[in-house]
Amino acid sequence: MTEKKVTKTKRDPKALAERIARLSLEKKATDVLVLDLRKISPVADFFVICSGESDVQVKAIVDHIEEELAKENTTAWHREGYDFLRWVLLDFVDVVVHVFQPEVRSYYALESLWGDAEITEFKDES
Repeated sequence: MTEKKVTKTKRDPKALAERIARLSLEKKATDVLVLDLRKISPVADFFVICSGESDVQVKAIVDHIEEELAKENTTAWHREGYDFLRWVLLDFVDVVVHVFQPEVRSYYALESLWGDAEITEFKDES
């Protein structure tokens, strides 16, 4: 795996999480949620959780998020799961993105695990 240069920005974590949620919708992600963890955990400020129906769709969602944010000088510090495309994690430090296939998302149930978080649902407006 090649090392990626990480460009640090002073981007507002909430705005970044919302931007990522909207980008995932552009690739038809489903069940898009932003969990606000600021009051309950030091792990991250926000989780963005969404689903793609297949390996191909999960890859498309992840690639789109990375490509569009790179244009805005924002790159993930770390990426995991891209080789298998069942659960891909993108770590932007203050915002952690989880792109799941539905059965894996159901199994891990992050929404339940972080049930005390304030949750905002994002839907396709079209």
